[in-house]
Amino acid sequence: MRERGFTLVELLVTVTIVAILSLIAMPMVQLVSQRNKEQELRTALWQIRKAIDAYKQAADEGKVEKAADESGYPKSLNDLVNGMENKKDPKKGKIYFLRRLPRDPFVSDPDASADQTWGKRSYESGPEDPQEGDDVFDVYPLTDGVGLNGIPYKEW
Repeated sequence: MRERGFTLVELLVTVTIVAILSLIAMPMVQLVSQRNKEQELRTALWQIRKAIDAYKQAADEGKVEKAADESGYPKSLNDLVNGMENKKDPKKGKIYFLRRLPRDPFVSDPDASADQTWGKRSYESGPEDPQEGDDVFDVYPLTDGVGLNGIPYKEW
């Protein structure tokens, strides 16, 4: 058998085919990455909102100290992780609402704390223009952009 080398034309055809395949694959990779981040975002929002609701319920039940003029929502997201003293427990143990505060997966700044990756809405703030206040009633992503579902991330 005779060894056959590649001609310039064969090499160019091979390189062209590989380039076309990579151009087709790139948008798919980006789409999969965005879909994964959006799923992480949904999960993080669900976990935080569930923890905020559990904190409010504990405050309403008298397990977490709340002044008469307070809403019963946590003062900060860190209260959900650091825990609060259970006023109904004779041993005064703590109630924890989150093991850790998830980060917004779209925030790429490694120096930002998990708390800093979220916008916070107080109980007294309207939904149209969420503002921080004395408590945390809800969270929203600070990330600009629109999800694959056509809804801006800030409205999730």
